Amino acid sequence: MPTDLDIRGSVVPAAELSWRFSRSSGPGGQSVNTTDSRAEVSFDLAATTSLPELLKTRALHNLADRLVDGVLTVAASEQRSQLMNRQAAQRRLAELLVAATAPPPPPRRPTRPSRRAKERRLTEKHQRSEVKRLRKSPND
Repeated sequence: MPTDLDIRGSVVPAAELSWRFSRSSGPGGQSVNTTDSRAEVSFDLAATTSLPELLKTRALHNLADRLVDGVLTVAASEQRSQLMNRQAAQRRLAELLVAATAPPPPPRRPTRPSRRAKERRLTEKHQRSEVKRLRKSPND
């Protein structure tokens, strides 16, 4: 059932994913106390050899708050079906890894406001001040 994960051109084999199932909270009908429908998938990010070193380093840095001893864990319990929760957990894990391995955005190049923008700002400022001045009573 579990399939390999495609992370930015690298393949994480399904054998590196470990699964755990437990009883899900919430609605479930008559089988609520007997079905282990909550799915939890764990991926040992620190020990994996399936990701290139660059992607692995980025992911370890970006997911540092979510890792426990280098292991990333994602759980899903929205559906009543274990199969659907497994698919949801695996999809979320893949999305997390893709986002965490994304290259950093290019640095911002500072720019200056144009002459026209400065003039417009000053004109609007003057108009606003004029409105406020006209509101005042002549005694002030």
